[in-house]
Amino acid sequence: MQKTVFIGAGNMAEALAAGMLAKGMTSPQAIRMTDVSPERLAHAAGKYGVETMADNALAVADAGMVVLAVKPQVFPEVRAEVVDALPAEATVVSIMAGVPTASIAGDLPLRVVRAMPNTPALAGAGAAGVAPGEYATEIDVKRTLEMMRAVGRAVVVREEQMDAVTALSGSGPAYVFLLLEGMLEAAERMGLDGGTARELALATVGGAARLMEESGEEAEALRRRVTSKGGTTEAALNRMEARGVKEAIVEALLAAQARSRELANG
Repeated sequence: MQKTVFIGAGNMAEALAAGMLAKGMTSPQAIRMTDVSPERLAHAAGKYGVETMADNALAVADAGMVVLAVKPQVFPEVRAEVVDALPAEATVVSIMAGVPTASIAGDLPLRVVRAMPNTPALAGAGAAGVAPGEYATEIDVKRTLEMMRAVGRAVVVREEQMDAVTALSGSGPAYVFLLLEGMLEAAERMGLDGGTARELALATVGGAARLMEESGEEAEALRRRVTSKGGTTEAALNRMEARGVKEAIVEALLAAQARSRELANG
């Protein structure tokens, strides 16, 4: 079984490793993690039984897949450490935001696949876009999809679409959490206790998403169906329309896309 090496042992790396183990895709002996934090390495070794080490170059020497799970600002240093030690046949998966595959490969024919998971992966309910670099093979893409699907869903996109993926699903959980913040604040002001409000709000958001998925209908059609003339839903939506809520959401995602492009361009 080929080694999967995580450079960086943060929350997302842990989620991916845990998902792969839970799905039976690999074994603890076939996972290796490195990190600058001894505490994170001790946690990974103690909880999952995976191999850990501090030397990035040594860690990747026999790797079948290398997952770059570090902050973009430290990537140049990490690349310098591992680039000469990478096996030629290794799949390099980057989950770093805003770093193009070309920047990772440089002047080498590295088989790089870029992936953008999101934080619900920590609960096994993530959504990820996967984009192959110039030298990535179908096998590299397949391996990456399998890893991402161990913690949720994953789709293949072109790399030029990754800024849109970042804006939509990468940053998307924050938009939903903001909606929930507003719903729960309103519930408190209306006199509902916190536990009841939380249970109802979470069930409402999750149920609406599930209904849209299982019905196959568009969001607009479902919204119209639940909005009775002169009713409470119409009163709420009229206030949102007056405040430009939908337009603000669209502009927000476009702003996130623009920022992702800025980060990619340095």
